[in-house]
Amino acid sequence: ASKGWQLLFDGTQASPWWRGFKKRGLPAGWIVENGMLVRAQGGGDIITRSQFDDFDFYVDWMVAPGGNSGIFFNGLEDGNAIYETAPEMQILDNLRHSDGATALQSAGSNYALHAPQVDSSRVAGEWNRVRIRVEGDHVQQWLNGVKMADYVIGSEDWKRRVAGSKFAGMPRYGTAPMGHIGLQDHGDRVSFRNIRIRPLAPSTDP
Repeated sequence: ASKGWQLLFDGTQASPWWRGFKKRGLPAGWIVENGMLVRAQGGGDIITRSQFDDFDFYVDWMVAPGGNSGIFFNGLEDGNAIYETAPEMQILDNLRHSDGATALQSAGSNYALHAPQVDSSRVAGEWNRVRIRVEGDHVQQWLNGVKMADYVIGSEDWKRRVAGSKFAGMPRYGTAPMGHIGLQDHGDRVSFRNIRIRPLAPSTDP
């Protein structure tokens, strides 16, 4: 806390920090179990009650065999789903889920836009550690200490990638300068722990 870190889950309850997308409370399918926040039986995506601008974010995740989930950021509630506005760092069992055959959809990717150069994911049932750093439009993603993606939202490269993806028909995608962090309900069991964030002071150009 003295260094600016804020918990987004204390291991005993989640509702003070999380709620369902377009809901006031936490869906019943998301439970606290043995110090973990678990998507156990559905309920839809969840988002932070607060919105965040520039930040350093850490979370550990563990997915069930064949599982799929994701971590969203800069998400809004304007549309029908958080993925209409928020970029997503993919959570996946690369070995057992069909998305693992495509690097753009593999664990650690900026889903459908930036593929990891290496697979640093651990097998289903083991913990993986994520770091996402957002400073202005510059985004960096790590998985288990290995940088997975480094990109600038709104750049010409970004626009080209979005235009060639399923997000081309979503005009608000990746346009929000700040928003909610979200955890995805993709129909599979996934667990999270050690969820924390450190808001960053606005950067000053030299």
